[in-house]
Amino acid sequence: MARIRPGIRAALAMTAVIALTTALAQSSGQASPSGPTGSDDHGRPIYLNPAVPAQYRVNDLLRRMTLAEKVGQMAQIRVGKLRGDCNNANGPLVASCEQQVLVDAHVGSILSGGGDYPVDNTAKGWAQITNGIQHYALDNNRLKIPVLYGADGVHGDNNLVTATMFPQQIGVGATWDPALAEKMGESTSATMRATGVFWDFAPVSDISRDTRWGRYYETLSEDPLLAGSLAGSLVTGLQAYDGKGATAKLAATAKHFAGYSAPANGHDRVPAQIPVRELQDVFLPAFQPQIDAGVLTAMANSGAVNGIPVHASKFMLTTELRQRMGFTGVTVSDWSDMASLVTKYHAAPDYPTAIAMSVNAGVDMAMEPSDAAGYTKALTDDVHNGLISQHRIDEAVGRILKLKFELGLFDKPFVDENAADGIVNGAGADLARQAATESTVLLRNDNKTLPLSTGVHKIVVAGDSADNPAQQFGGWTVNWQGVDPKGPVPPVVTPLQGIKEALPNATVVGATDDTAVAQAADADAVVVVLGEKAGAEGTNDKENPTLTAAQQSLVDSLKATGKPVVVVLMTGRPLVLGSVATAPTLLQSWLPGSEGGHALADVLFGKANPSGKLPISWPKTVGDLPMSYDQLPGTNSGASSGYDPLFPFGFGLSYTTFATSTPTVSAATVRTDGKETVSVTVTNSGTVAGSTVVPVYVHQAVSPVLVPDKRLVGYARVDLKPGESKTVQVKFNVSQLAITPGDVDAAGRREVEKGAYAVVVGTAQAPFTVR
Repeated sequence: MARIRPGIRAALAMTAVIALTTALAQSSGQASPSGPTGSDDHGRPIYLNPAVPAQYRVNDLLRRMTLAEKVGQMAQIRVGKLRGDCNNANGPLVASCEQQVLVDAHVGSILSGGGDYPVDNTAKGWAQITNGIQHYALDNNRLKIPVLYGADGVHGDNNLVTATMFPQQIGVGATWDPALAEKMGESTSATMRATGVFWDFAPVSDISRDTRWGRYYETLSEDPLLAGSLAGSLVTGLQAYDGKGATAKLAATAKHFAGYSAPANGHDRVPAQIPVRELQDVFLPAFQPQIDAGVLTAMANSGAVNGIPVHASKFMLTTELRQRMGFTGVTVSDWSDMASLVTKYHAAPDYPTAIAMSVNAGVDMAMEPSDAAGYTKALTDDVHNGLISQHRIDEAVGRILKLKFELGLFDKPFVDENAADGIVNGAGADLARQAATESTVLLRNDNKTLPLSTGVHKIVVAGDSADNPAQQFGGWTVNWQGVDPKGPVPPVVTPLQGIKEALPNATVVGATDDTAVAQAADADAVVVVLGEKAGAEGTNDKENPTLTAAQQSLVDSLKATGKPVVVVLMTGRPLVLGSVATAPTLLQSWLPGSEGGHALADVLFGKANPSGKLPISWPKTVGDLPMSYDQLPGTNSGASSGYDPLFPFGFGLSYTTFATSTPTVSAATVRTDGKETVSVTVTNSGTVAGSTVVPVYVHQAVSPVLVPDKRLVGYARVDLKPGESKTVQVKFNVSQLAITPGDVDAAGRREVEKGAYAVVVGTAQAPFTVR
């Protein structure tokens, strides 16, 4: 029997539900979805009855809506158009502004971009403004359709200054811990829901490739399996709903579909050239686990791939996303993307044509931040002029309404303003500390300097990120470009603060670059924390992603004192290190968030044993970019023309040592649609308790289409006491080995090649055959 993707299976199941509810309605005298609208036994419209299945409510409501009301649901407008001066200045909500957007243009969704917080940036302040918008919409909307409010919660509820900030996603990738990712999603969902934000534009599933790119820190991994598994877990957590005091569920977003992270020259939104084979075999698979997890929305890549803007590509948004991958939810554009088809790409002669291109390609809702009237009029004109069919409008609006029904917004549209602060403030701090700790990667410990003794008398803490919250958080923290040094700062423990707390009886000196060497003279050790300026998107692009000369000079000077020097890198990407590459003690902490200082102190002084593993490859030089471990084989032989990183994908040391046995497989021969289980025994061969990650790769001996030497198919985290052994099992679907067959044109559909393979764990292998 042919396998059916979960998303497609869900769509078929919903078709059956619609048929069943239609039959029930007809037998009870109610209107069917294809018949006239009706009321229930209480005299209310069918669509307002929470006992009726969502799709039936959708069809009932669609039949009642005018075209103007429908196209309004396909618009998402920035909150700044509803408040202040009605032109994005902060301030209280203004009824005349709300009238123009919510009533005149019938807009159904509002968003906060980076920095679009209320005047009172507290949980209660957020709840008050979202409730205010909702009240105005429902009080002035003949059909009582609620507003869906969205925001970017990419490392916790990061728009809210009182919320706990989790590590940025690149740090989450270094944990290799799906269970932890799911818990982080649950925590973020609870805090966002408490403030009336029921749509989170997260997680990011773009594949890490080029450290010059300003959004590199928002990715999870260079590997599609690792990125996808963690993104799927984040989605599961974000969309979890316990019903305890909550008013509605939350929608996660698979973004940016797809190919966004491979701009041709490393600069944000520069068009990408990605062979279709690589697109299908590397970039798209990271999105599949989210779709399988039931992700409710997807955001189209605002960049272009192979000469076509993705938000105008029917191949990407319909053929790939829906037909092949089984996505059934709402597709939204990124910021002002339909207008960009005219003003930036010059792919359309005018705005109505651009809207038609995007909607017909598969975009259901436009993130059109500023011009509600202009967008809705142009979309209406497109329908009247035959550029967009009424069927396509109903399809898009039906998906949007179904999302609102599934989120519970029709039944419970408001949040408890008085409860919001209690739900948000302080929530997730322990989880943030765990995540920051698990994400820390020990890259070098040549002299066994770590862990440091808590009995030291003096320790010097230096470097530009030693006590710098903005650089500790990174971008998308309260503001788009990160924390404003002159504004309020979210809860935070910096490295300097964390070390002081861990050493209450020692002298801990926060030194400047000018005083660090002198202070080191009588110190037991020096910790130097190096980072990079916070930023987001194109402003965070870095043409020369290296440590600065000043940073390298500081480390060189401190090393020359002869004191033990621990270099901590608090960056959102693996920077080329220059002279720091030879530092004997080196830690990577990424952008660890609120609890980064506690986590770092826990690792430095042995309270925690580092377990992070690189989710990316660390380049030696900028010339190595783009870099990834799955480089294809070739006849190349020049120096560093092969895979030649400073630190390889999956690398990370521990304060103990681990050994793995030769793996075994559950079946020597397996079908292309079968499953394989890999068993391997892991032993803690050292003297300290610790956690490690067991990555399982597959090597394909021969393939007419080039494949990497090995591909990650699964992994497991395991906790072990000294001397303890455990046998872990890693299961994978053989379908994960699918590639796009054919010639250079990659015209075929993805399939698993039959033949000889081998599971690889460490340096040991176990052969199996696919038939």
